[in-house]
Amino acid sequence: MNRYLPPITKNLLIVNVIMFVAAWFLQTKGIYLDVVFASFFPLSPNFHWYQIISHMFMHGGWTHLFFNMFALWMFGSAVEQAFGAKKFLILYFVSGLGAFVLFNLMNFWEYKQTVDYLTSNGTPLYDVVEYAKFNIHREYLGANAWMQTLPSGTDMTAAEGFFNFLTSPMLGASGAICGVLAAFGVLFPDSVIMLIFPPIPLKAKYFIPLYILLELYLSFQQAQGDNVAHLAHVGGAVFGFFLARYWIRNRYRWN
Repeated sequence: MNRYLPPITKNLLIVNVIMFVAAWFLQTKGIYLDVVFASFFPLSPNFHWYQIISHMFMHGGWTHLFFNMFALWMFGSAVEQAFGAKKFLILYFVSGLGAFVLFNLMNFWEYKQTVDYLTSNGTPLYDVVEYAKFNIHREYLGANAWMQTLPSGTDMTAAEGFFNFLTSPMLGASGAICGVLAAFGVLFPDSVIMLIFPPIPLKAKYFIPLYILLELYLSFQQAQGDNVAHLAHVGGAVFGFFLARYWIRNRYRWN
């Protein structure tokens, strides 16, 4: 394997690690950077426009960070060397934005259904929105407190779903890295990827569509306890795939 680490890949690795260490350290002081830099649903009181980019540099734990950075090092180096620094950087952020868009489009559909249902039953959603606001210490009134303010007869399951939309962040570089992985499959379709689970070799041109189908399946399964944004992975992979194909087909037209 080529051990050369190109500049954009290297700097992305460094920034992600720095952000993770800073978030971990500040959390020991009661300060939560994910409140500021993770991405909340765009209609949440906790959402800020810059989170569309900043969420890509936040991670939920050491394992989350490790696997994302391992994939970035493993596939990003090859893709950056093939496309060049400028296009690789564009690919990375376009894939991350694609992940954000697809994930939140699906969320918006579910959000609207919940809002319409609760509104028709007279639930004061404005109060729930007010109670859902975080501060930097991740302090808010919490589920039990705001539930006690709702009128009797409120569908608490639907109300809690609405509250979760407003308070559950999306974070991680996974969407951007899925785009890089898809681009790798376009560039090097016959390269063999050794899977971890199960431990079998698979050519990139087969791995990419199978991976997307698996993520789609998992996203619609919505298994209890699964907090992975599978549709974000799909969005990143799809945007990365089509952008890489476009560049390859037009490689002699512009740089």
